[in-house]
Amino acid sequence: MSFSDNPLHESTSWEAGMSVRREVMGDSFVDNALARTDGTESAELQRFVTEHVWGAVWTRPGLDRRSRSLLNLGMLTALRAHEELAGHVRGALANGLTHEEIVEAIIHTAAYCGAPAALSAMRIVQQTFDATANRASTESPAYPPQPSE
Repeated sequence: MSFSDNPLHESTSWEAGMSVRREVMGDSFVDNALARTDGTESAELQRFVTEHVWGAVWTRPGLDRRSRSLLNLGMLTALRAHEELAGHVRGALANGLTHEEIVEAIIHTAAYCGAPAALSAMRIVQQTFDATANRASTESPAYPPQPSE
């Protein structure tokens, strides 16, 4: 059974999670993430993350998406989760964070996560900024920027 045929993903949490995930990360990013795992055992993790992270956590009241994005930048830097960081930089931009705020967040992590983690994260942030600027100069001004995964 393929991921898209799985009746388990038709829950309220799935629908809410898919909506938020697409709004924050962009359709291309989400489509690529799902396509990479469709028909594999890994599809279950995509379902779980969509329902429980995006559908249950990101939809909670109390923090806006902008604040959640800021937190994610710090946590992903601390974890050195570079595979996730670039997508969440784009998500942070989509959620209203500025380049300056993102850079300041990474600088802030240097004090708590250490310089190596912050320097490594800043390389990913700069690559993402550069790719976003390059894409914006060659495409119509569609916002938020779509990931190129």
